[in-house]
Amino acid sequence: MTFLAVLASSSSNSTSTISNVEPGLLGFLVVAALGVALVFILRSMNKQFKKIGPRPEDPEDLAADEFDPDDAGSEADADSVG
Repeated sequence: MTFLAVLASSSSNSTSTISNVEPGLLGFLVVAALGVALVFILRSMNKQFKKIGPRPEDPEDLAADEFDPDDAGSEADADSVG
């Protein structure tokens, strides 16, 4: 308890209190620099993604896409009818 009393009495005598502290110019410059760095990082990332391109399709996937079960079923129905 005495520590809090000493802290309270010393803060009332000082000219600067915690409520008067502001970030000022240095805080603004740090945030602005982070924003500029973020823009450059995002631009670089987009360039790298454009270099990658789409993944090539596997030959197994292509073979499965060429076989259409609907077409096979319609041919079987046509043979049984006629």
